[in-house]
Amino acid sequence: MKKLFLALLLLSLSGLQLSAQGVKVGDVAPDFKLKNVDGNYVSFSDFPEAKGFVVIFTCNHCPFSIAYEDRIIALDNKYKSKGYPVIAINPNDPAIVPADGFKEMKARADEKSFTFPYLFDEGQKIFPLYGATRTPHVFLVTKKGKENIVAYIGAIDDNSQDEGAVKNAYLENAIKALLENRTPSPEFTKAIGCTIKTGTK
Repeated sequence: MKKLFLALLLLSLSGLQLSAQGVKVGDVAPDFKLKNVDGNYVSFSDFPEAKGFVVIFTCNHCPFSIAYEDRIIALDNKYKSKGYPVIAINPNDPAIVPADGFKEMKARADEKSFTFPYLFDEGQKIFPLYGATRTPHVFLVTKKGKENIVAYIGAIDDNSQDEGAVKNAYLENAIKALLENRTPSPEFTKAIGCTIKTGTK
């Protein structure tokens, strides 16, 4: 009986650990200090005037990420001045996908004239804290006091292939809601994109 209890306890604890992977809406967003393509290290504290952040896990090679590049630039241009700058993070292991190496990131940022930081998650330490699984995967964060609170998680919009056919601009609508002191609706959507590439996948 005691062995059965211990087995059930271990099982429940392992389940808690699994469920603890990543953040949910309402959680504090993990901070980071990651290398940008310009060689500088970037964290939330580098944006003291920001009202929040549009954290997007994305990469060079994924067709979904490529399809959204211009839309991400447009969102940054539109909302950075209103307090919600984009911070893009590449979570992929370049040993698995050489096209997502730091040198290649810098070349892509230059080619596309990225208006936002494009950070390298070296050692793949940050994306698991967020629970990102896809590229692109959005975590919209808003400042509440001294904390950065996750307000929306998921997709940028409902049509990765055709921007002109988008019916629900989830991310932009969520940013607008926060600017108007409203709760985003929906707060969560399913991220559509390529799986994040790690040494175990």
